[in-house]
Amino acid sequence: MRKNIIIEHATMVTPLGRKARKGAAMGELSVTADATVIVTDGIIEYAGPTEGRPATRPDEHYTLLDAHGNVLLPGFVDSHTHLIFGGFRPDEFGWRLRGESYMSIMERGGGIQSTVNATREASEDELVEKAQWFIDRMSEMGVTTVEAKSGYGLDSDTELKMLDAIERLACKTGQRAEVVATFLGAHAVPREYAGRTGEYVDLIINEMLPRFKGKAKCCDVFCEKNVFELEDSRRLLEAAAAMGYSLKLHADEIVTLGGGELSASLGALSADHLLHVSDEGVKAMAEAGVVATLLPLTAFALKEPYAPARKFIEAGAAVALATDLNPGSCFSGSIPLTIALACIYMKMTVEETITALTLNGAAALGMADRIGSIEPGKRGDFVMLGCDNYNVLPYYVGMNCVKTTIFDGRIVAQNP
Repeated sequence: MRKNIIIEHATMVTPLGRKARKGAAMGELSVTADATVIVTDGIIEYAGPTEGRPATRPDEHYTLLDAHGNVLLPGFVDSHTHLIFGGFRPDEFGWRLRGESYMSIMERGGGIQSTVNATREASEDELVEKAQWFIDRMSEMGVTTVEAKSGYGLDSDTELKMLDAIERLACKTGQRAEVVATFLGAHAVPREYAGRTGEYVDLIINEMLPRFKGKAKCCDVFCEKNVFELEDSRRLLEAAAAMGYSLKLHADEIVTLGGGELSASLGALSADHLLHVSDEGVKAMAEAGVVATLLPLTAFALKEPYAPARKFIEAGAAVALATDLNPGSCFSGSIPLTIALACIYMKMTVEETITALTLNGAAALGMADRIGSIEPGKRGDFVMLGCDNYNVLPYYVGMNCVKTTIFDGRIVAQNP
């Protein structure tokens, strides 16, 4: 499958670098008014002014794309999703509309445990088929890299089934996006371990982490009061780090627990959610270089206060944005709505938002050295907008303005 493409006469807009951009630097984008990008074997070979492009390029071996009048961005990186799951939970949406909280729904047998039951019953083929539908829709919205968590198995065999499904998606010929696996066995305490959280953490450490080594890049934990509190979260993540996993946390989503501070002390790649992060947590994460991955769709769906994006940016931290697609608290993978909420309600600039969804999203997965910006040596992942002004991203509130998505040097999605 051809991975060579030349994109001509684009308005190229990109952050630059091979690590997360922090604080005020998030607002700094490189803009080239008449740019050409050359991708050979999936890797960017040239990205710069059309006038300065190599003169001897054998164009007949390349797909040619005239992007005159179009903005060209790096491909979007959705660095936090729960893409693999069985069943659906629409009834819970109605319960929340009637005023029930996320934790009260969990306590009455809904929430994560409901999806655990359905996922244990689903076949691997069913999990793959459902996830592929979401990947295809996300590709149409410009996503070229998507993280997929396990965490709806909560036993060794089902967690493995989920990770095997992710691996199948990642290796699928002609896939429209890279799929990156994160192990989230500590998503909830399963019913069979009710009241024995420490024993379940022991099971994860002694059985699951060694079994899944190499199946997942990262290990995540739902660090939350009455779920996995600080002590259990720390010992689980320290064990994961010792086995070579990179670390991520669901942190300070429901209450202020200290997850932000914990992520900093462990040198995690990212801490995510952070709706109720403390000022000390913001400072610690900024100083430690932990990416703050903010998920405005979830706050929107739960009618919760949005995470303090401006506090993080003003403290000199790196902020990423992701959708948190999942079957319960946020049944949406909408990049357009994520962008609108970040700009309108979280007071992020359009430039900061672009950085958060590209280079900083890549950094939240430990991948900023090879994706997330339009620079030679990086993979040929791009989003082409249907006009030459990137401010349309939040202006088209919740509407998709992506014209073409290019992954690994191949056109994988085209919208009218």
